[in-house]
Amino acid sequence: MSQLSYLLFICIFVYSCGKDEKPISPAPTQTPTAFKGIKSITYNNLTVDVVIDKPAIAEVDVLVVYHGTVLYDTFILQAAANILDSLKKIIDNKNLMLVSVAYPGEKMLLGDNIAQAEAALLWVKNKASLELGVTVKKVFLVGHSQGGYLVTRLNTMHSTNGVIANAPGPLNLVYRCQLEESGQIASGSHCTRLRNAYGTTSSNSNAYFQRSLLNFTQGFKSDILFVQGMDDSPIQMYSYPTFKNDVLNCTNCKKSQFVEIAGGQHGALFQSEIARLEFNKFIQER
Repeated sequence: MSQLSYLLFICIFVYSCGKDEKPISPAPTQTPTAFKGIKSITYNNLTVDVVIDKPAIAEVDVLVVYHGTVLYDTFILQAAANILDSLKKIIDNKNLMLVSVAYPGEKMLLGDNIAQAEAALLWVKNKASLELGVTVKKVFLVGHSQGGYLVTRLNTMHSTNGVIANAPGPLNLVYRCQLEESGQIASGSHCTRLRNAYGTTSSNSNAYFQRSLLNFTQGFKSDILFVQGMDDSPIQMYSYPTFKNDVLNCTNCKKSQFVEIAGGQHGALFQSEIARLEFNKFIQER
């Protein structure tokens, strides 16, 4: 090809490209927006509903939240929304994203819902950034009552940036279900299902203990803060000293801290200024 032909080819090519192709511009940067709503999430072939409250920022630290016991699964979404709203009232850092997990419980043996609880945590850690269009940074777990039971167990399974458990339980299903069997307290759904599956506590106490939180006091993978009202129910307080002692004597755990609220009841985290301050301090220091 002669020099003249080559130059002519270049001119024609440039003219053609300039005529038919628009210049490539950088994609516009989207302004982060706040969002609050319900989302069905799936991880490990398990689908769970969550209530999400996301601030208008692109990079977020996340609280994965677990509500207390609900007798019927028709109410778990409302329970997830209620605890989310309760936590927002005590949180100092308004830039945290909350993911409140509507884990099931009806017709399940207590503790079997750890699978759904775990699925929600792993979704937050591995899929939430892509599906929500944010960058997830730190991840904390927060649970109340049975939710506290779940986050304590999750802390033996997965590392996070920290765990907060308020009045976690049931601590001792052997003791609790024995009281029901003897008629000292009214029968409840948890012990009834366990008795139908395993027999009585006297005939198979180990099956009950295996699902008690007293069986999950070792191997914590992240720092954990326990908040306990000291005027909680007698059933909770009967086993609490043993639970606390076992946790503090753990030799393969990250740091465990107990905040005991004198006069505090089951919801001490949401009622005590001392508990609120310790809760926020725990998160801020991590």
